[in-house]
Amino acid sequence: MSVRPYRDIHRRKCRQIHVGSVPVGGDAPIAVQTMTNSLTTDVAATLEQVRLAAEAGADIVRVSCPDEDSTRALKEIVKGSPVPIVADIHFHYRRAIEAAEAGAACLRINPGNIGSADRVREVVKAAKDHGCSMRIGVNAGSLEKHLLEQYGEPCPEAMVDSALAHARILEDNDFFEFKISVKASDVFLAVAAYNGLAEACDYPLHLGITEAGGLIGGTVKSAIGMGNLLWAGIGDTIRVSLSAHPVEEVKVGYEILKSLNLRSRGVRIVSCPSCARQGFNVIDTVETLEKRLAHIREPVTLSIIGCVVNGPGEARETDIGVTGGGTGQHKVYIGGSPDHNIDAGAMVDHVVELVEAKAAEMARAKAKD
Repeated sequence: MSVRPYRDIHRRKCRQIHVGSVPVGGDAPIAVQTMTNSLTTDVAATLEQVRLAAEAGADIVRVSCPDEDSTRALKEIVKGSPVPIVADIHFHYRRAIEAAEAGAACLRINPGNIGSADRVREVVKAAKDHGCSMRIGVNAGSLEKHLLEQYGEPCPEAMVDSALAHARILEDNDFFEFKISVKASDVFLAVAAYNGLAEACDYPLHLGITEAGGLIGGTVKSAIGMGNLLWAGIGDTIRVSLSAHPVEEVKVGYEILKSLNLRSRGVRIVSCPSCARQGFNVIDTVETLEKRLAHIREPVTLSIIGCVVNGPGEARETDIGVTGGGTGQHKVYIGGSPDHNIDAGAMVDHVVELVEAKAAEMARAKAKD
């Protein structure tokens, strides 16, 4: 389907960096990230989470490196990962150097927190030597003491000041391959901080509402906060922070981007909430289709509507559509036009076949291009 002019989002212009093979910023697609929650020293468990996240569409995966055993394990994780790995570093500069040497594509680190100017120079040298980018990660919950004393509390101005101060340290060391985040669990605070930072610099921005909560609550907070920023053209890579499996973070991240036409991956299902007019059980049907179509990567649109009130109109806007009818017969739409009927018992299998065929057709067309 074509994107109408009123759906256009004009992204903020910024410089581009690379996280391994993944470009971030500039005109690159907005990258989706997640973070493993296994012990990094458990290489098998961590690689399994990385693999599942990558299958779900993660472009980049971050792992925590709190100690030397973790950075030692990182080398094997990087070697076995299908996507670039970011090493999450806090305070100890040696962990950052070890992570760069282990092959991390990026270091999540605040240079002002790792000690003397000499230590910063050592970390920057390691990053340069090993082709490693960085992310300055400011968090409202761990702002520097002097900023809290100056501003009295975490606020957008304090977060932006913190980010720019860390950035200057890297700039003074002739290092510019970095992106910045200013995360908070408060949606208003995070959005205001990102807006301020977007005006103050031209570095790529990593978006996130940190400690957002569980699957439902965290999804809502992340969608409101990051959706607000993305709609304004702000953001070059995102991580949805949920108390849930990393794969769920990736799924939610893609749904946020897909809803704004910023990324297109997998099947987008348009479905009604169901009511007494439904000709089939919409809720169960959609739940089943989501599971059975999870392997599809091409951007197929599918409408599943229980009756003829909104069904034909929604079907006109999707690649494939089903509208509930009477006596167990439901209308199937192809390319927006009514095409044939299908019995209720065969409907789910039939829709899966249609979607898989459409996805294969789209993949062939893409390969020709």
